[in-house]
Amino acid sequence: MRIDIVTLFPEVALGPLSDSIIQRARSAGLVEVVGHQLRDWSEDKHRRVDDSPCGGGQGMVLQPGPIFAAVEALRGPNTRVILMTPQGKPMKQAVVRDLAAVEHLLILCGHYEGVDHRVIDALVDEEISIGDYVLTNGALAAAVLCDAVIRLLPGALGDERSPVDESFSDPNLLEAPAYTRPIEFRGMTVPEVLVSGHHGKITAWKEEQALARTRENRPDLLEVPHAAGNSEE
Repeated sequence: MRIDIVTLFPEVALGPLSDSIIQRARSAGLVEVVGHQLRDWSEDKHRRVDDSPCGGGQGMVLQPGPIFAAVEALRGPNTRVILMTPQGKPMKQAVVRDLAAVEHLLILCGHYEGVDHRVIDALVDEEISIGDYVLTNGALAAAVLCDAVIRLLPGALGDERSPVDESFSDPNLLEAPAYTRPIEFRGMTVPEVLVSGHHGKITAWKEEQALARTRENRPDLLEVPHAAGNSEE
């Protein structure tokens, strides 16, 4: 897989991807991640890439010219162009799994008051949001997306079961609580069932605890979906 990130802050996007599991995946050749400075495609003598919004309003908007030039330079026949934006669809694990199967991701990072909408109309395949909040720029969001995608690549995790046995593997349940040694710590003990060696009982316990944890922390995951025709994306 290859991932190109176009942003005003390449170092911000690449920083979180330079350690641990993600860096090992990069070093092993499982993925190539390249950060690009959007200003490199500006034709302005001051390398300007933004302007005030048409119709008035606060802030600045990224101009279409540099973004079009960047995409045209980097896009290939198997590229999916992603825009990181608060207006995008939520980044769920199913979305991440889909992107992990793509040969080439080209990620555009919003900034200021966003990008000229002609970029979205003509270039972008998917708009993705990592949450209902606003960041200073899309570079951090791009790093989050890359981390989630790269860890699903075959060979990225030491144990191939890891991406299966974790939160959101089942989109309606969180992961069950995890424990390790020592069995007793400051008066708190590991649940007896987990050291019983009885795999059937352990599985049942984990299912029960996952359900209880979901009810407490994310009850929205257990809500019955709206009937067909009334749902919203």
